[in-house]
Amino acid sequence: MPTFFKSLAFLILVPGLVVVYGPVQLALSAGVPPFLPALRWAALPLWLGGAAGVVWCVWDFTFAGRGTPLPLDPPRELVVRGLYRYTRNPMYLSAVILLAGHVLWFQTAWLLLYLAGVWLAFAGFVAWYEEPHLRRTFGAAYQRYCAAVPRWFPRPPAQPA
Repeated sequence: MPTFFKSLAFLILVPGLVVVYGPVQLALSAGVPPFLPALRWAALPLWLGGAAGVVWCVWDFTFAGRGTPLPLDPPRELVVRGLYRYTRNPMYLSAVILLAGHVLWFQTAWLLLYLAGVWLAFAGFVAWYEEPHLRRTFGAAYQRYCAAVPRWFPRPPAQPA
């Protein structure tokens, strides 16, 4: 199966289930009306920005990295372009931003707890699996990347001296 279709399947299954279908079903099952209805519309830019970030990252993994976001078929090249110039984990950050949009729209404590759990799962996966794996795979190039780009909170890329 070509890499593009594997990445598309990943996009639909993993972020689709974890960041869209699952939390929306959780919120709808709570049946709690929003306590600040006007705040709901603040969810739209978070949804758009988060979804755009996830899609952009999957695109870069597929076409710049020549692989998929799925750990079973990871990129063959270290991806340091696009959103990866600003943070080492823009896909996870984008997913959290999208989930924050759900929290604003549905305004249920269950989604806030879900968001916290997903954030902790992402942070644990990055620290205990992903970064050690990338260090082994890409060596010094990944070490230089880590020194130049923050793990979570974006900042502009360093300018060459």
